[in-house]
Amino acid sequence: MLSPITERLNVARRQRFVGRESEKSLFESALTAGELPFQVLYVHGPGGIGKTTLLREFAELAKASKVHAYYVDTRSLEPSPESFLMALQFSMAIPPTDSPAEYLAARPGRHIILIDTYETLGPLDTWLRERFLPSLTADTLVVIASRNPPEAAWRSDPGWAAALKVWPLRNLSPTASREYLIKRDIPSTEYPAVLDFTHGHPLALSLVADVFAQRPGFHFQPEQAPDMVKVLLERFVQKVPSPAHRAALESCALVRVMTESLLGNMLRPSSESITTIADDGTHDLFNWLRSLSFIELSREGLFPHDLAREALLADLRWRNPDWYKELHNRARNYYTTRFQQTHGLEQQRTLYDYVFLHRDNPVIRSMLEWQSGSLIVPDAMRQPDRPICIEMVKKHEGTASAKLADKWLNRQPEGVTVYRDLDGHVVGFIAMVALDLASEEDIQSDPATRLASDYLHRHAPLRTGELATHYRFWMARETYQDVSSVQTLIFLNFVRYQLATPGLAYHFLPCANPDTWAAAFAYANFTRVPEIDYTVDGKRFGVYGHDWRTEPPLAWLQLLAEREVAGGTPATPPSQPAQPIVVLCQEDFTTAVRDALHDFPMVDALRKNPLVQSRIVTQRVSGTASMNDRACALQSVLKENAEALKATPRDAKLARALEQTYFQPAATQEQAAEKLDLPFSTYRRHLKEGIERITEMLWQQEIGR
Repeated sequence: MLSPITERLNVARRQRFVGRESEKSLFESALTAGELPFQVLYVHGPGGIGKTTLLREFAELAKASKVHAYYVDTRSLEPSPESFLMALQFSMAIPPTDSPAEYLAARPGRHIILIDTYETLGPLDTWLRERFLPSLTADTLVVIASRNPPEAAWRSDPGWAAALKVWPLRNLSPTASREYLIKRDIPSTEYPAVLDFTHGHPLALSLVADVFAQRPGFHFQPEQAPDMVKVLLERFVQKVPSPAHRAALESCALVRVMTESLLGNMLRPSSESITTIADDGTHDLFNWLRSLSFIELSREGLFPHDLAREALLADLRWRNPDWYKELHNRARNYYTTRFQQTHGLEQQRTLYDYVFLHRDNPVIRSMLEWQSGSLIVPDAMRQPDRPICIEMVKKHEGTASAKLADKWLNRQPEGVTVYRDLDGHVVGFIAMVALDLASEEDIQSDPATRLASDYLHRHAPLRTGELATHYRFWMARETYQDVSSVQTLIFLNFVRYQLATPGLAYHFLPCANPDTWAAAFAYANFTRVPEIDYTVDGKRFGVYGHDWRTEPPLAWLQLLAEREVAGGTPATPPSQPAQPIVVLCQEDFTTAVRDALHDFPMVDALRKNPLVQSRIVTQRVSGTASMNDRACALQSVLKENAEALKATPRDAKLARALEQTYFQPAATQEQAAEKLDLPFSTYRRHLKEGIERITEMLWQQEIGR
C-alpha cells in the first residue's frame, strides 16, 4: 500500500508524462501477450533521457493491467548478489530468507521486474545473465534501464539473443516536447529557442521549465542559465579524468564528427604542423571518448548526443571563451588543409564539417538543415534529367523561366548539378551560368544574365583570365528555395565552387524571396544588388553578389570565423574594410609591378604603389593593416616570387639579374652585368625576361589562378 505522499508524487509525475507512445505500446503488448515475446527488455540511453520516468510509467501500466511490478534502483547498491537480492526482496515485501525466484514461481501469472541504473552493476552482469535471470519463470518480464548498451556477451549467446529486446531511448519528438512545454506553461514565443537547445531531451526540458517557473519574464538563452547547464553536464559526464580528457570532450562537441586524426590536431598547439597520424596519447583519448554513453558512433567518426553537445559548448563559451576560440581556430585550420587535399564527395564532407563550425550562429543555424543532407548526393546531369529539371522550374517559376532553363541547360550542361535521393530520383538541381563563356546573344536573351553582365561592365569589369558565374537556377523539387536538406547541399556547393574555382572574380545569386535570406547573406558578406533584380513570368527575383577580387576566399573564411567566435550577426550590410582592395587591369598591374621593383628598398615609395591594395598583398595582411605593413608585405611578395625563379636552371639566370638590379642592387646596371659576368646586352635581356616572368607569376596570383 503506497503512502499518500507517494500516491501524490505518482499522480504529479503522470500528469507531466508525455510521448513515448512506441515504448508504451511495446510494453503493453508484452503485458497482454499469451507468451512473452522476450524475457528481457533492455532500455539504454544517456543520462537524463528519461529512463527512470519510463520505468515508472511501465509500473503504472502494469498496475492498470493488474500485473505485479517490482522496481529496484541499483544506484546505491554494492554490485554483489547479496545486495541485489536484498533490494529485490524489499521491493517484493518478502522476508530476507525467501528466494525472489521461488516467490514468483509460487504465484502464477505475469510479473514484471524493473531494474534501474543498471550501469552501476557492471561487475554483476555475468551473474545476473547466467544465474539469476535464468532462474525466473517464463512469465516474468525483466526491464533493464542503463546508460550503456548491453555487453557483447548478451548478443553472442544464442539463447539470450532470441530472448533479449534492446531498445535505445531517444529524445522526445517535437510534438511531445511542445506538449510538455504547454503543460509547464512556457510562453509559446520561447518554444523555438528551447527546442533548438534541448532537442527534446526530457531532463533539459524539465530544467528549462523550472528556470521559467523561478524567473518570471525570463527569455531563454543557455548561457544565462549556467546552473542548469551544469546539472545537464553532471548527468552526461560523471567524471573527467584529466584536463586532456576535458579538452578532448570539448573538441568532440565542437565538430560535426570526430576522428582520431582530427582529435590529434585539435589537441596539438596551433604552432605545430598538421598531422595525419595521432600519437599514443591521442589514441587513448579517442578510445575514452568512444566509451562514453552519450557518444555515438557512425561511419565517419564519433559525435555526442545532441544535448550533450549543446551543454558542453554552452558551458565552454561561458566558462572559457578564449579556449573556445582556440579550438575553433584549430578545427578550421584542419578543415582548410583537408579541403585543399581532397576532391569530390570527400571534399564536400570536409566543407560540410567546416560550415558546421558556424551552426551556433542563429543566422547560419536557421539557413541550413544539418541532419539529413547525407541522404542526398550530388551528381552530373544526365540526358534523362533535363526534362525533370525543366519541369521543376516550370512548377515553381513559370513557363517563361522553364524556356530559359531549357536554353541554359542545353548551352552549358557542365554547369548543372543534380541532387539524387537514395533511389536515384532527382530531388533538386542547380544551373550555374558562366557569363565569361556565354555568347552575347544568349546573355541578352535572358533578363537575369543581361542585367548581371551590364553590371559587370559598369562596376566590376572582368580582366583577362577572370570568371563570373550566375547561379541562375537553384531549387529543391518539393520545397523550392526554402530551407531543406537539398537547399543546404546547394549552398555548400556554392561555397565549394567559390573556394575551389581559380580565377573566379564575381558571382550572382538570385532569390525568389530575397528578404528571407537578407540576414544570412549579410553574415556571409554577400551584397544585395537591387539594380539587377529581374522579373520573369511576373515573378520578381532579388540578386546578391560578391566580388572575390576585393575579398578573396581565404580572407572571406577568416571573416566568417571571426564572426562565429565573436557571436557576431550583422544587422545591416557589412561595412567595407578600412583599406578596400583595388582591382587593377592587367596593363596597370604590369606598370605597378615595374614601379614596385624599381622602388623595392624604399618603403615610403612603396606605400603609394597600388599593389599595396591589390589581392596579392591584402591576402597576407588584415583589412586594417597600416600602409607600412602593406608595403613590407609587398616587398616579401616580390622577393619570394623572385626566389621561386631559382627552382629551374632556365629561370635561375633571370632571378640573378633581378637580384643584382633590385634586391641587392649594384650601383649601375653596367656594374650589375659585370658582377654577373655577362655582356651588357645579355644582362638586359635576362632582366627584361625576369621582369616579364615575375609579372606573369604575380598576375596569375592576383586573378586567383
